Formats: sequence, structure tokens, C-alpha cells
Amino acid sequence: MTVIPKTFADLGVREEIVRALAEQGKSHPFAIQELTLPMAMAGDDLIGQARTGMGKTLAFGVPLLHKITSDTERPLTGAPRALIVVPTRELCIQVYGDLAAAAEHLRVGDRALSVVSIYGGRPYESQIESLRKGADVVVGTPGRLLDLAQQGHLQLGGLSVLVLDEADEMLDLGFLPDIERILRLTPDSRQAMLFSATMPDPIITLARTFMNQPTHIRAESAASSATHDSTEQFVYRAHALDKVEMVARILQAEGRGATMIFTRTKRTAQKVSDELAERGFKVGAVHGDLGQIAREKALKSFRTGAIDVLVATDVAARGIDIDDITHVINYQIPDDEQAYVHRIGRTGRAGKTGIAVTLVDWDELPRWTLINTALGLDTPDPAETYSSSPHLFEELRIPADAGSSVGAAQKVSSKRPERKERGESSADGEAKPRRTRSRRRTRGGQTGTGHVEQVTDGSEPSTDGGVEADSDAPARRRRRRRPRKAAGAAAEATSTDAPVNAG
Repeated sequence: MTVIPKTFADLGVREEIVRALAEQGKSHPFAIQELTLPMAMAGDDLIGQARTGMGKTLAFGVPLLHKITSDTERPLTGAPRALIVVPTRELCIQVYGDLAAAAEHLRVGDRALSVVSIYGGRPYESQIESLRKGADVVVGTPGRLLDLAQQGHLQLGGLSVLVLDEADEMLDLGFLPDIERILRLTPDSRQAMLFSATMPDPIITLARTFMNQPTHIRAESAASSATHDSTEQFVYRAHALDKVEMVARILQAEGRGATMIFTRTKRTAQKVSDELAERGFKVGAVHGDLGQIAREKALKSFRTGAIDVLVATDVAARGIDIDDITHVINYQIPDDEQAYVHRIGRTGRAGKTGIAVTLVDWDELPRWTLINTALGLDTPDPAETYSSSPHLFEELRIPADAGSSVGAAQKVSSKRPERKERGESSADGEAKPRRTRSRRRTRGGQTGTGHVEQVTDGSEPSTDGGVEADSDAPARRRRRRRPRKAAGAAAEATSTDAPVNAG
């Protein structure tokens, strides 16, 4: 007997939401969504647990939108009725986008239902203005939410629904005190939902303090592997100096599509991004040394396909919800098994297959042993591998003629964060040497015949012998000795205006 899968409409979701989801090609809920929706729409507190990439956002987003727009006793007024707290800016943007899309056809009187994102790295003024205009649903990061609430711009007393998304990540990032302060600002009568891929003890304790007899919903059995069965994992022992060469060849594997490369440090992320760009790959970077605008620009380019390689630190391990990422490369292994699960969870999403490649340096072996044991990966001693190793090409389906670069090298000046002041350290922590140049001083716009000065201001040398404009340099007043016909050498001997950097 054939079992017909349920649709969102079968679960009783509002027609406007069903229509918006259908326009995105989403008609049938995933397991976590099908299990969660009936209880969530009924107003029960619940804890949802499922692996990364299994649809947790809509598991709370759909019932949240359904509930606040179907409540006839408390019509929406523009004051926040639902709050979703997320750990990172990238996840905030992703959740906001998903909810705004699902709410596209929902209306409150003569206006559309309003979904607002609140996160750091952006000006306060625009976010405050959005709240003043009306925000039915607010998605935000703990720090900025707490700031605006304490300033009186964000009113949380009228909430009907509160959601904590990726709660374990908020714990790892040290947001627990901020979360507790936010919870104290919300009414006791609101519905609470907590979603996470893992459920460590501190999260269970937190849930007991702010939830009312929550139902724990696990989309898979407790014995299920923490990592996706649809993700094929390869682990190689690699030398640090050969890793970029290996990555360059992996990026030429057959069937390789959008790819994420993870590093542990901001400096390494930028370095790898720059080197791959120089080798001709379409690559961007997301890490903490980049401004928020630059990070959002890189993520947008990755989503639209303008670039197909994104190098990131773990700040971006959550919040990038792209279903067609084919490869994940761990350039440096993460701190623990939970971070490993979230990294490789970027691929093999929504029922698709993916490939995860982990490069383990010799000094990373002890940490890898802990991850391997915790997850039962059965790879305690990865094979020693180099960019020329035949088994690397065979296992990852890399063409035999794949080299260290492709196409024309790209300029990377836009990749590296700009230095604000002369002498400031570059992104790799080393101060750039100042160039020394010569220029001939002039008077009245005419080429002079006086002495030549050595000026160390970082500009390029002049090729025409004239004065160069240093628009970003402070004005300099220099005086030089002029030969006097009458006084001659005696006048010069008593002068105190010695030339600057005289050559």
C-alpha cells in the first residue's frame, strides 16, 4: 500500500502560508516539520531536535506565523508578537529571509505582516525606525536585541511566541546571560519553542527554567548518526604547506558545485581566499575581520552563484541555508565534534548528497582523535596524502590533468581588508614596509632645480619629475635654504632650517 506524504495544507496551515511555500517549491514538510507543526500550532511548548539541514526554520516559522495571524482575541497591532533569537548575524539574515518569504501573502488589515531583523554590525537608526513602523515578528541576535530592549525601543511585553534557534551555539558563544535577561523581559504566558541540532545539559536546564512542560521532539532515533548519511566523508593527513595545492585540485573534481571551506582562524580564512583567487577560482571570504557589509556581500554572491567557493570561519557554519552545496572542505579541523557536525551539515541537505573532505595536519591529530571517537567515524589514522597522491585523484574523482590553478588569476585587492592608516598592520599581522620615493621640489608649478627629497609616505614614485598630489596625506610645510648673493656662506652657517630628509 502506497503512503501518500502529507502536505502543509493537510496539517491545517493557513492557505496564504501554503501558497507562499508552494511558490518556493515546498509543499511537503520534512520529518521535524511534520512532527512539530500540530503541537506548535496548538500552542504547546516544545523542544525540537534534528540534524543540521533538516528544516528546523520552517518547523517553528510556519506554526509561528499561523498562530499570530489566527489569534482573533489578540489582533496584531504592529507591536512585536513573536521573537526568534538566533546566535549569529548570518543565521539572523537566513531566518529572516525564510520567514519573510513564508509570510509574503499574509496581511493585517490593509498592510502586509511585518518581519524585521535586528543584529549587530548595522546602524541602530534603521533598525529603530523599523520597530517604530511596526514589527509583528522580530528575528535578532542576543546583544542587539538586549540593547534595543533596554533602551525602550523593543517592547517584549506583548509576545505570544518566543523561539530560541540553535540554542547550543548560543551556549558555545557565551550568550547564555543575555538570553536569560531577554527571557525576563517576556511574559510568562507566551508559548516557547527551542530548536537545536544537539542538546547539551546546560540547554536542557535552560529549557526547564523558561518553558512549561515542553514536549521533546526528535526527528530521528537517538541511535542515528550525528552526521548525514547522505554525506560521503573523506579524511586525509595533509602537510600545512601542501593544503592549498590539495584544495585547488579538489575544487576541480567532477560534479563539484558550490563549495564551503572552513578554517579555525580569521587570518587563515583570508589567506586561503586570497591564494585561491590568485589561482583563478571564484572565491569569497566570511570572517570576523570583515565588516558586516562585506560579509553580507560575500554571502549574497555565494547564494546567487557569482562565486562558487566560500572560505569561512565557524561564524558562518550556521546560517547559510543553501541546498545545493556539493562539497565542504575542512581546511583546519574544528575544536570539537559538534562544530564538525555543523560544518559538514552545510552539504547533503534536503535529501541531496554531498562530499565532506577533512585535511588533518600532523599537530591536529590529537584533536582529530577525539572527534573521530566521539562520532564513531572509524578513521583514527588518516592516510598520509599530498596534492600529487593518486588516491586523492581517484577517490574524489579529480581529473588527472588538474593543476594548481584554473583560468586567469583574479585580483585580490578587494578581498583583503583595507588598512586605514599608514603603518597599520595588514590582515596577516605583519606591518607593510613603506616605499621610499624621490621627488623634485617645485615652486609655482614649475619644475625646480633644487635638491631632491626622500619622502617615505607610501606613494608611488613620480615619473614626470613634477609634484605628486598626496590627497590623503597631511599637509607638510617644509622650508629650504636659499643661497644668498650677499651673505653667502655665513648666512647659511647660522640657519636652523635644515632640509628634511635631505639626500
